[in-house]
Amino acid sequence: MDYSVAAVKMYVTHLKPAKPAKELTSNGGSAFAIGSLIFQRVWLQGVLVQESENTSLSLQDGTGVLPLQIGQEALKPGMYVLVVGAYLLGADGSPFLLVHKIVDLSSNPDRDTFWRLEVAEIHKLFYDKLMNASTH
Repeated sequence: MDYSVAAVKMYVTHLKPAKPAKELTSNGGSAFAIGSLIFQRVWLQGVLVQESENTSLSLQDGTGVLPLQIGQEALKPGMYVLVVGAYLLGADGSPFLLVHKIVDLSSNPDRDTFWRLEVAEIHKLFYDKLMNASTH
């Protein structure tokens, strides 16, 4: 994992077309690609959900749900959190996020509005051109 590369700010729906990148990152780790945007880590924000008592937590951001792999922390469904982690595929090919950082933002009443504006701006300025570019 190349921690010197920033995590891309995304919505869960943005990650649907992600495919394993053909090239490896500078440290030899695997990466993913959406168009010509190559990444290893993502930054997401949303509400923690648990589909059943036996399952781990997932992140629901209003555009989709992504399972999380996190340690045993004092986290509860319903919390609004910021998560940063490695975007990976499980043995069955389904994506999940191996969480490196999680922050409870539940006490900030404007958290979701600001996040949506921030993601929209960064996509308009940077990511959209890369995500819509073809990789050859």
